[in-house]
Amino acid sequence: MSKTDSPDNSPDNTPDNTKRRIKPLEPEVLYTRSDLSALDFTTTDDLQPFGTVIGQDRALEAMSFGVGIDQPGYNVFALGSSQTDKHTIVRHVVAERAKQQDPPDDWCYVNNFDQKNKPDYLRLPAGIGAKLQRDMETFVDDLPDALSASFESEEYQTQRQALEQEAQQEQEQGLERLQDKAQERGVALVRTPQGITLAPMKDGEVLQPDEIQELSEDEQERLKEEVKNLEEELQNIMQKVPRQRRQLREKQRELDQEFARVVVDDLLGDIRERYTDIDDIGEFLDAVEADVVEHVRDLVGNGDQQEMQPQQQMLQQQQKQQRLSLYNVNVLVDHSGAEGAPVVYEDNPTYQNLIGRSEYRAQMGALLTDYSLIKPGAFHRANGGYLLLDARKVLMQPLVWEALKRTIRSGEIDIESPGESLGLISTVSLEPDPIPLNVKVVLLGERRLYYLLSQLDPDFSQLFKVEADFNDQMDRGGEMQQRYARMIGDMVREAGLKPFDQDAVARVIEQSAREIGDAEKLSARTRNTADLLREADYWSRENGNGTVTRDDVQKAIDAQIRRADRLRERSQERIIRDTIDIDTSGREVGQVNGLSVLKLGDFAFGRPTRITAQVRLGRGEIIDIERQSKLGGNIHTKGVMILTGFLGGRYATETPLSFAASLVFEQVYGGVDGDSASLTELCALLSAISEVPIKQSLALTGSVNQLGDVQAIGGVNEKIEGFFDICRERGLSGEQGVLIPASNRKNLMLRQDVIDAVKDGQFAVYTVETVDQAMALLTGETMGELGDEGNYPEGTINAKVQARLEKFANRRKAYTSSKSEDKDKKESPDV
Repeated sequence: MSKTDSPDNSPDNTPDNTKRRIKPLEPEVLYTRSDLSALDFTTTDDLQPFGTVIGQDRALEAMSFGVGIDQPGYNVFALGSSQTDKHTIVRHVVAERAKQQDPPDDWCYVNNFDQKNKPDYLRLPAGIGAKLQRDMETFVDDLPDALSASFESEEYQTQRQALEQEAQQEQEQGLERLQDKAQERGVALVRTPQGITLAPMKDGEVLQPDEIQELSEDEQERLKEEVKNLEEELQNIMQKVPRQRRQLREKQRELDQEFARVVVDDLLGDIRERYTDIDDIGEFLDAVEADVVEHVRDLVGNGDQQEMQPQQQMLQQQQKQQRLSLYNVNVLVDHSGAEGAPVVYEDNPTYQNLIGRSEYRAQMGALLTDYSLIKPGAFHRANGGYLLLDARKVLMQPLVWEALKRTIRSGEIDIESPGESLGLISTVSLEPDPIPLNVKVVLLGERRLYYLLSQLDPDFSQLFKVEADFNDQMDRGGEMQQRYARMIGDMVREAGLKPFDQDAVARVIEQSAREIGDAEKLSARTRNTADLLREADYWSRENGNGTVTRDDVQKAIDAQIRRADRLRERSQERIIRDTIDIDTSGREVGQVNGLSVLKLGDFAFGRPTRITAQVRLGRGEIIDIERQSKLGGNIHTKGVMILTGFLGGRYATETPLSFAASLVFEQVYGGVDGDSASLTELCALLSAISEVPIKQSLALTGSVNQLGDVQAIGGVNEKIEGFFDICRERGLSGEQGVLIPASNRKNLMLRQDVIDAVKDGQFAVYTVETVDQAMALLTGETMGELGDEGNYPEGTINAKVQARLEKFANRRKAYTSSKSEDKDKKESPDV
């Protein structure tokens, strides 16, 4: 389609296409209704379930590939607006894939009897972990009683007494031999409470000290020497006692272990038989048996409980419980009864919630931990399946992003507290054996996060190689509208809402197009659609309707706007009360009504803005006051720079631009960005240069290039409605209207009150393709086309602009010449 044959314009027979009559758009063009007659339904109850996702083919293909490929680094990043309900879609895709897989193994931690601070893991078939845990709990419960019964048995007591008697007999025999020898030498072996001693005797009686003094010196000396020799022998005998006692304790220990081994073999026998085909369990049971046998006295106690102090009894009982606790199994992940692989979504991905942690218990003022206090993280629960995480939440948590990458890259889950990893804590802690990891990670986040991570983190592209990009919109063809209607039916049924009639469904679809700002597209942000359905159902119930009607849907839309439009009302009120100057009638030179869009949360509205231009003699500079005051963004600055290119290309091919201009958004005190006002600014400049006034009853929006072609902009519906609301408040005159780029015609989905005003001839919407067409509408004058001699027809706007610019150029030339002459005179010496 050529610019001179636009369906919006009616060319006449003159070669100057700016003279043609540009007609306003017909009301039918301003809003595209949905035709659902092909579905032949009365309410959504009549619609066949759809059951699939529409408009997300690319993302679904990427998700299917990502969850299907089993290669390192092929994790998935699902990017797109949260309003697309990508969480639900991703979970559905992953869950369907997980159903086709076998449940993964259970993971347990058990005590490492060689290094208690380094617990061992057990990898067991699904469901075995919980069974083994129950078996070991039974073993721990039965073990003390079984050991006590064995140690109280007659056989054990007999053998223990025999060992004690044997040791006692050996000692007594030594003393008896010493006693016989002493008697032969006149010395008695006396047993006292303080121990055994030697004393001289006569006639079988121990001599008293005074009796010894009565003996001859030779006899005294002899007895003294005999006692001395016998004391050495007694000392030798008594020195053997500790060794004999150690030997007795060792024999008793061997006896205890022998009886304990019988008990443990009996208790663990059934357990061994149940898990004969799992080597890890067999090794664990062997270690348990060895530890029970080694520390059996900790389990049955030492000495008579009645003879022990309460504190000793409590300490012994505590030691017993601590020893028994070493034989339990800490099941981290239990897949008993699981069907398929796990799908885990961690809503709070803190470091410990993701990696796992070792907890502590307070005991006698100290913090203690062991393998039983190891708690699983999301990686443990998802191991062998899929882990879903919100990228923004992951990045907001300290240390989590690096921990996530490290765990994926290493392929194992290493539980370590954040304080230890940073070297901030020196407390003795556990170092559990890292568990091998096999998980598919799916991150969900906004597009900006994905592209920032791709650019700033070199590891990201190596770990998340699959990009699942969710669409924000889809085509609005006849078949797609039918699919969308069936999807609406599914939403209504799933939410338990009242049925929607055909007109209500059509209105929901139309609102979807309005939301995306394109009459030929539909929004893929299904979460917003679901919210609208719920709210329409509410108003239907309030109105007492049997089904949800088009009016109910419209009421829900109006209520949404009403809840969010306080600031819009205040903005319009300031214009109506002339606090902000916006003219909707009359003509002004260098002054145009521009249109902007403000977005607050999910609510956007249009607001007219006065744009003015001033020109004077200068060097071809256009001063962007917004830029100079640091209120203008880079894109807006680019748009202003384009204006210089247009003016130079059209009017200054032979002579330099010799004017200076300033452009400003009047009474705008916030930031300004975007190039959608560049057409408005150019029209204001042309009006200021040509001194041709512009109709204030019209507003316009559009981007322009250096050739003067008008380009599409965003928010066209909100911009039109924003100016319409001001005109309606002041009273529609039939002369007011809005100019928009012709390429934005397909985006029109205007409110019904705007369409009604257009039908009544009270308001108009025009489309333009060039700045010449825009100026012709704004001024009511002809722009004029360049003739063969390089001039524009006299009286046209282009001719007036060219003449004014030539006037500026001549003045500048004359001014420059006079300044040069003055300079020469100053430099010439007096003669």
